[in-house]
Amino acid sequence: THAASLRSAMARHAGPRLPLIVKNLIPTLSSVFDSQRITTTAFFAELLNNNVVNDLILLETMMDNMTGRQKDACMLVRMLALRGLGNIASGSPEKVRKHGAKLLASMVNGMDDKDDPHNLVALEAMSSLSKLLDHVEERDIQSMLLHIAIRIRPFFDSEQPDLRQSSIVLFGNLTKFSEGNCEVFFEQILNGLVTLLLHLQDPKPEVVKACKFALRMCGPNMGCEGLCDMFLNHLREDRSLHYGEFMNNVCKHLMQSYPEMLNRLILTNLFYFKSNWVDIRAAAPMFIGFLMLHVDEEHCQQVDLDQLISGE
Repeated sequence: THAASLRSAMARHAGPRLPLIVKNLIPTLSSVFDSQRITTTAFFAELLNNNVVNDLILLETMMDNMTGRQKDACMLVRMLALRGLGNIASGSPEKVRKHGAKLLASMVNGMDDKDDPHNLVALEAMSSLSKLLDHVEERDIQSMLLHIAIRIRPFFDSEQPDLRQSSIVLFGNLTKFSEGNCEVFFEQILNGLVTLLLHLQDPKPEVVKACKFALRMCGPNMGCEGLCDMFLNHLREDRSLHYGEFMNNVCKHLMQSYPEMLNRLILTNLFYFKSNWVDIRAAAPMFIGFLMLHVDEEHCQQVDLDQLISGE
């Protein structure tokens, strides 16, 4: 917050002097003191949120310096560097198009950070990537689409609500780029579908909101008009959801359009029988019940009843 106040004050009053200030601060990014690297990185990150850096031809210099901090020994510096690179989406959106591949690579590296026990760097990478996606060229994201989708999937069930929210919102945003990779990405949608539907019963309202958004985004890519309409009509942010009735209808569409998916959908639900969240634990057997209710006899044979009865 101090960096944010300082940045806005300097952007307003120190305009012409900013290049010199930035030039003098750059050496502190290599300081042996964590506190100096943290303070300077935080200040640069906030400055990148303002289009003044564009006017003063500072952007490329600052972007290169933020990228250079990705291997910093201090986790907070790495996190702030990613925040700064994500802030370019607000300060200089047209530059995101120009440097899209480089910025995306930084976010993917952030998600793969090996020394991130509380996933703070990954969280920043996911939030920043969601901001950047509105401005990147499609060709820049296509090659990374699958890697990102697979990488963020485990976060859907994280104990940390902000990780659940950020990863699910990012997944929803990724679906905008799935047309060129339709079949490959459809597989990722199917992998995440049960989780997103169950987390509509998440204890945290911000995660429920994220799931509604992601499912609305997934709908058009699922090749089932009825399901797409249901997601768009029933999962509006302002609309309360009658979960049981909604799931009954969802399962009817799923079994009409993808009856061969029954066993896979059941197996994923079984995993949630042991969920830490009571409402999700209750939703999983209901989900299976509705699937069985709507599947035709021919496809019933694929179900392993012993496995289902033992709930494992």
